[in-house]
Amino acid sequence: MGDHPRSYRMRLPPEPSSVGQAREMVRRSLSQAGRGDLTEAAELLVSEVVTNALVHAGTPIDVALSVEEDGLRVEVGDGSPHLPARRTYGPTAGTGRGLMMLEGMVDDWGVIARPGGKTVWFELDGERVNGDHVPKEPARAGHDASALRTTQVELLNVPLLLHAAWQQHAEALLREHLLAQLDSEGDFDPIQDHADASDAMALLAGHIPRPDVSDDPDQLMSAAVDPLMSEPVVQMPVPLTSVASFDTLHRSLESAMAMADAGRYLTPPTQPELRALRRWLCHEVAAQSAGASPTPWSPELEAPLSTREAPDWDASSVASSTRAVVAADDTSRILAVSTPAAELLGYESTDQLVGRRLVVVIPPRYRQAHLAGLTLHVLTGRGPMLGRAIVVPVLCAGGQERLVELVIDVRSAPHGRVVYVATMRAASG
Repeated sequence: MGDHPRSYRMRLPPEPSSVGQAREMVRRSLSQAGRGDLTEAAELLVSEVVTNALVHAGTPIDVALSVEEDGLRVEVGDGSPHLPARRTYGPTAGTGRGLMMLEGMVDDWGVIARPGGKTVWFELDGERVNGDHVPKEPARAGHDASALRTTQVELLNVPLLLHAAWQQHAEALLREHLLAQLDSEGDFDPIQDHADASDAMALLAGHIPRPDVSDDPDQLMSAAVDPLMSEPVVQMPVPLTSVASFDTLHRSLESAMAMADAGRYLTPPTQPELRALRRWLCHEVAAQSAGASPTPWSPELEAPLSTREAPDWDASSVASSTRAVVAADDTSRILAVSTPAAELLGYESTDQLVGRRLVVVIPPRYRQAHLAGLTLHVLTGRGPMLGRAIVVPVLCAGGQERLVELVIDVRSAPHGRVVYVATMRAASG
């Protein structure tokens, strides 16, 4: 960068209008410096970084920029100690693409951890804004976690696939909940609540390993099974100042899920097991910080049905089929079963299955993968197991397993709902 920068600095409150003020500051500064060629990219990037500071920190935001002959440097500081982490969400996810955008557009960027918060910075020059380049790895100063007083939380038997799916779903739900609450009147600050909830989620994401699973169906069937997809012990030091954030996370998601269940949010409702996981995580932090011993994660064999009504979908073609067919909705509720399917699964009547959750016919070691996969498909469209013949074990009425070949297709239902229709037959050999 050059030797004689034009420097500008502004402190912004944790309010939605701050994003626009930061954009205006960048636009005006670049215009005055005669670097209008950088304006479009710089406005987009500063919007993303300031928005992240707004919703994840909830503190005053310091924006500083230096305009030089050979480019622009922008620094955005906030009061959150959590360093940004690159997500591996799918391309249709509603969140998680901020760092990918930053890496793809800037000349260089990094994060500086400092007492009481952090600063995210990026640099642009005229040649790289519209050119192809390989972005550098972010330079990060070390963060001294030992300077924070913490309580040690021990999480036992953590379901990694379920946690990864929950993280992505919860981030989308919290973001939509924040937008819905911004104009509401009450004795709470929706931005601060969102920042506190994000604080709790960042702690979980920073300590619970993210599973590395392939989209190849054959590899999924062999790798995405328990106990391989569960972590026996996760040690999570929680700053004392963050313990209350887990209560905020719990309250915020309870409120948001009620709105989603009522069909008032675009984010789909949460699977019962994901709700149970979040309640367990938040309870463990609260209980252990008060001196209680760890309680392992132990999912219910068949969680209760979602409170969301079944979709208005004509199930007659499935119920009357001469083939073995099962239909379930996006809450994993079985909507219809053909007589041959009930017989294949060892049931005397289709009524013994209709209205129950699909996990009743899925062997326990595959249930985590099923619930995570269903969540991600409803949320992002990810579905590597859909539309192709696969051989899987199913759990029959007497508790024994049998192999079936099945093809799962997705059908549309009113109001944006989906129905999953599985056509099965006994696997040969």
